[in-house]
Amino acid sequence: SLKVIAVAVVAQAVWGMARTLCADTPRVSIMVAASCLVLAWPSALGQVGVIVAAGVLGLLLFKPEQDAPHEPLPIIASRRAGSAWLLLFVLLLLVLPIVTQAWPGSTLAMIDAFYRSGALVFGGGHVVLPLLQAEVVPTGWVSNTSFLAGYGAAQAVPGPLFTFAAFLGASMNQAPSGWLGGLICLVAVFVPSFLLVIGALPFWEQLRRSRHTQAALTGINAAVVGLLLAALYQPVWTSAIRQPADFGLALIALLALMFWKLPPWLVVMASALVGWLLSSLGVAA
Repeated sequence: SLKVIAVAVVAQAVWGMARTLCADTPRVSIMVAASCLVLAWPSALGQVGVIVAAGVLGLLLFKPEQDAPHEPLPIIASRRAGSAWLLLFVLLLLVLPIVTQAWPGSTLAMIDAFYRSGALVFGGGHVVLPLLQAEVVPTGWVSNTSFLAGYGAAQAVPGPLFTFAAFLGASMNQAPSGWLGGLICLVAVFVPSFLLVIGALPFWEQLRRSRHTQAALTGINAAVVGLLLAALYQPVWTSAIRQPADFGLALIALLALMFWKLPPWLVVMASALVGWLLSSLGVAA
C-alpha cells in the first residue's frame, strides 16, 4: 500500500508542477519530449543530457519579460568567496566519480551517488525521485519495492523530501547501512544545495535580471516536469499498480490529496490500513 501511495503523491506533484511550469504549448512539448527521452534512455547521464538540452531550447524559444524594478537584496558575501564555493561544488561533482573509480568502496560510491543526485535537482523536492532511483536501484543497493515503500512513507514525515535519503542509506544492502549509512547519505544529498546557495548569493541580482538565465530555466523547469512524469510511469506505476484494487486505492489517495486537501500523513496512514485490510481479505497483494 505504501508503494500505491507513491503513485498518488507523484501524480499530484506532476499535476501541480505542470500547471505552473508548463503553461503553454512549447513548454508542454519540452515536458513530453523529456519524458519520452528519459524513458528511452533511463540513466542519470541521460537525465542530465535532457536537462542541458532543455536549457538550450529555452534560450532559443523563450523571451521572458523584464522584471519590474525591485529593491536589491543586501548581500554581504563577496563574489570571490561565492566563486570559490561554486568551484568547490563543480569540483566535487566532477572529482567524486573519478575518486570512486580509483578507490572502489561502498562509502565513497554512496557519497558520490547522493551528492550527484542532490546537485542535479531542479524544480522541487519530488524531482529527486528519478535521480535517486537511477542511482540506488540498478546498483542493487536498495530494492525497487523498498525504494517506493520508503518514498510513500516519507510523505508522512515533516520536513524536506531530501530526508528520504536517510531512509535509503539506512536500508542499504551493503555496509555502511543503518544509522551511519543514513547519516552519510543525508549529508551527501544536502551538501550541494548549501554550496550552491552560498556560492550563488553574491550573483543573485545579476542572475535574476538576466533574460538568458530566465529563458534557460524556463526550458529546464519544463524538462524537470517531464522527468517526474517519466518516474511516475517507471518505476512508480509499473511497480505499484498490479491489479484493480491497487488502482482504486491510488485513485482514492489522489482525490484525498488533491481535492479533499487531507494532510499527507493522514492519507499515508489511512491507505496503509486499507491496504492491510485488503491484503488480509486476499483482495490485494
